[in-house]
Amino acid sequence: MSMTPESTIARRQAPLHTPTALGAEARRDIGGGLAALLADSFALYLKTKNFHWHMSGPHFRDYHLMLDEQSDQIFAMTDPIAERARKLGGTTLRSIGDITRHQRLSDNDAPFVTPADMLAELREDNLRPVDFMRATHGMCDGYGDVATASLLEVWIDETERRAWFLFESGRQG
Repeated sequence: MSMTPESTIARRQAPLHTPTALGAEARRDIGGGLAALLADSFALYLKTKNFHWHMSGPHFRDYHLMLDEQSDQIFAMTDPIAERARKLGGTTLRSIGDITRHQRLSDNDAPFVTPADMLAELREDNLRPVDFMRATHGMCDGYGDVATASLLEVWIDETERRAWFLFESGRQG
């Protein structure tokens, strides 16, 4: 079988036909929710790493290590999110620009952020995706997608735990 420019183009344009029992509407809606969650996860991962790298002050070691642990946990979500979207017959993010177009969390490019502000901002940035995940979970329930709903339940619990640790670490007195 020879590879002609035409056959290469045709293969690149061929739709994905991943088998699934979910309908086209479910795949589209859940896939869209997963794409946004994946973008938010990458944005939160990078912000958490940024604050980890730029942490300072008397609690440096504790905060630095906590944020390193949290960033690892966030990054660990990314592959299962993307693979779940693919299992549903959808596609997933393709580039940094694609992440930017889908993310709902804001970046922080400030040259200096106090440790207290870092913890508070990350706490809020961990709580926002919980709302997004609950909404996606409700959509999954409506479509009967128990597998995605089950994954979301674990990620909601992990995310709430991160927000709790950030809250408690940032409390004064």
